[in-house]
Amino acid sequence: MDFRVTETQQELRNAVHSFCRTRVTVSLLHELATKGGFDRSLWQELAELGVFSLRRPEARGGSGLGMAEAVLVFEELGRCLAPGPLVWSHLAADLVGGAASGAVVVGGLDLAGAAPAPYLVEHRDALGVLLILKPDGVARLDPKRAPVRPVATPLDPLTPLHYAEQLPDGDRIAGADAARRLRLEGATLVAAQLLGVAEATLEVAVSYAKIREQFGRPIGSFQALKHMMADMFARQELARAAVYAAAATLDHPEVGDVERAVATAKLVAAEAAMKNSRACIQLHGGMGYTWEVPAHYYFKRTWVLESLFGTADEQAAILAEKTAAAP
Repeated sequence: MDFRVTETQQELRNAVHSFCRTRVTVSLLHELATKGGFDRSLWQELAELGVFSLRRPEARGGSGLGMAEAVLVFEELGRCLAPGPLVWSHLAADLVGGAASGAVVVGGLDLAGAAPAPYLVEHRDALGVLLILKPDGVARLDPKRAPVRPVATPLDPLTPLHYAEQLPDGDRIAGADAARRLRLEGATLVAAQLLGVAEATLEVAVSYAKIREQFGRPIGSFQALKHMMADMFARQELARAAVYAAAATLDHPEVGDVERAVATAKLVAAEAAMKNSRACIQLHGGMGYTWEVPAHYYFKRTWVLESLFGTADEQAAILAEKTAAAP
């Protein structure tokens, strides 16, 4: 299988990268961090860019593309730390009316794993619909009906949280096969966002290492920091290979084991994002712990993304099971 990005895919990635570079700036992140972490006008612009309707059939107003293209888009969204329940609204494009156009913001909870109550609902005040994934199917409910209370200081200031002891059952809208598919697709798109975080933290670290001087020369010229950044690059490329392979396997399941490919992508990309985020902060020295330097946003977003659609422990357990069952 050819994993190289085609010219058309590169144009798509460039368009999203250009949008994020000009629209989702560090200044905007600082502003949103004090205003609840959600921007309705940005959300509508992302919808008009086709983020939520990307894989919807052309006959229903979408672009008719596949997971190979979707991971490139979500890689860029992860790189710029675009806020909001992006993955859930993308997954809901064919399940919830208005999700594809951005008119309805869809969030969700993955209860197919081992997570027990209580629950943490992200971006609850912005949501029109909350999807619940369970092993036996998918349900939707009105997030305003769920008894919740806000978390005063969420880990990621761009991901507001509400705490719920219990949730209503909701209305069943799809069966077990759909729930399983959404969980695999969700894990892959989150892995793509984590890949974007791994890339962004390397870029931020290298840029700083080129201009910050110590003992009369840039700190990037010191061997210890060169090794640190080389390790960041190696982790980024390993994650890229795993994420692209998972997307290709979802598009063409006949080429391999989908569950194994997705678990590998989520596990490897999460490790790359976490270690690169930490290295980025360390490379900035004391400045890395300040609010003004964006390094902390990447680290906090990684903690949030790592827990979605299966934690590292859950993905490792899937891989262990698959390996043990292999002939």
